[in-house]
Amino acid sequence: MGLTNFILTVAGVGAVVMLLKSDVKQSVTVLRRNVKHIRHWLEEETSAASKAAQSIKPKEIETKVQGKDIPKEKN
Repeated sequence: MGLTNFILTVAGVGAVVMLLKSDVKQSVTVLRRNVKHIRHWLEEETSAASKAAQSIKPKEIETKVQGKDIPKEKN
């Protein structure tokens, strides 16, 4: 009876380990695929943002200086 319980326990633990091992492999595969997709999306967004930034011309700030704000030079 004790030997049967030991064999059943070893078989059960072995089955659980095999199931978890395959589950972990599948999870890692899915995670790698998701990371590749996310990296690709980020690269696309980065390149699109840099192209958009290059096409925008910088605005020039116009300053209006009043006559009384200009310092007079001493001769």
